[in-house]
Amino acid sequence: MTAWEAHARETLAGAGRRAGRARELVISLLARQQCCLSANEIFDSLRTKDRRIGLASVYRALDQLVGLQLVQRLEFADGARYEPLLPSGEHHHHLMCDDCGKVEPFADGGLERALDRVGGDLGYRVEAHDVLLRGACAECRA
Repeated sequence: MTAWEAHARETLAGAGRRAGRARELVISLLARQQCCLSANEIFDSLRTKDRRIGLASVYRALDQLVGLQLVQRLEFADGARYEPLLPSGEHHHHLMCDDCGKVEPFADGGLERALDRVGGDLGYRVEAHDVLLRGACAECRA
């Protein structure tokens, strides 16, 4: 079990949420991902392992996890995608290919410092941010 998975289960229990099969499956799947997934991608992956899960159950689980700030919902051109919010605050940003739709994570310490500086220069205490860079991936440019 990953640290995020344990944190998610502990937070749910502390919020008085009883265990639900769909939510447990969504948590387990998200804990193993390297980047964000759409609800349909989550549903498709879970359906290959468990025929009894429904898309509505996946959406309900994601809504609960977002509401408890365990998962962040990110808006992309092709719709929402979801990924765990790590208790440590560690995060990454995303590159998206406008041609094929591929999404890749990236991290950049210089970008993080620049975002903090911009917020501070404008008098903001930045508590969260999302960065999405869009363009064409190497395969689509070839």
